[in-house]
Amino acid sequence: MVKAIVTGAGGRMGGRIISLISMMDEIKVVAAVEVAGHPIVGRDVGQGLGLGRTGVLACDKLTSCIEQADVVIDFTNHEASLNYLKIAGEKNRAIVIGSTGFTTVEMKKVKELAKNTRCVLAPNMSVGVNVMLKVLEYCAGILNDDYDVEIVEAHHHLKKDAPSGTAMQMAQVIADKLGRDLGKVGVYTRRGLIGERTKKEIGLQTIRAGDIVGEHTVIFGGIGERLEFIHRAHSRDNFAKGAIRAAKWIVNQENGLYDMQDVLGLRG
Repeated sequence: MVKAIVTGAGGRMGGRIISLISMMDEIKVVAAVEVAGHPIVGRDVGQGLGLGRTGVLACDKLTSCIEQADVVIDFTNHEASLNYLKIAGEKNRAIVIGSTGFTTVEMKKVKELAKNTRCVLAPNMSVGVNVMLKVLEYCAGILNDDYDVEIVEAHHHLKKDAPSGTAMQMAQVIADKLGRDLGKVGVYTRRGLIGERTKKEIGLQTIRAGDIVGEHTVIFGGIGERLEFIHRAHSRDNFAKGAIRAAKWIVNQENGLYDMQDVLGLRG
């Protein structure tokens, strides 16, 4: 039995993770964490989720409950996640992080901290998205420089970072396969007389509207034809299920930084 702590327990993702785990036998929630002052702190996490009383109270400090668990599942924000990763390393507990928006400096810190524990970090925990990443890498290697690459992502109007972490990961996978530096060839805004599209650029365009859960379209545009790969998320359950799968997997791994490609056996 894997014992898990869910951070951000009062959020949309935290709530779905707790609800889904409640229906499973091989993993259980033993503690939950939210920021100080949140209405859920001090209350049973089952209240408001339709689960009845679970006996698990939400607290406002990971340090006060982490020793109860094998793994932390974290969908909060990049700053909080860095702190939770540090605590997990100090207490030798595994951690799964689904937060996005990490800066280059923060990612260097993540890689350093992950040496002290077992960490899965992925901007998208969906099984479908991670299969798509593998397909994109394969196709980029075949199509090479003969096809223009454009990525369009759409999310709900509450999402704070842009482009999405998933779109950036897709672009990075393609750029790596094509031997390009995404920092130099990524194009995020087009307006006015921009001139002819350069052969090496990778376009990433952002849409924010309504309650769109998540949609990513990758276009390989050639002369006379184009290929489009689309992933549409209809609910957050696919992200939550992927995170739970990662949590059950990571507890038995050696220290280091992993992603969903490792979890799903798609590496290499």
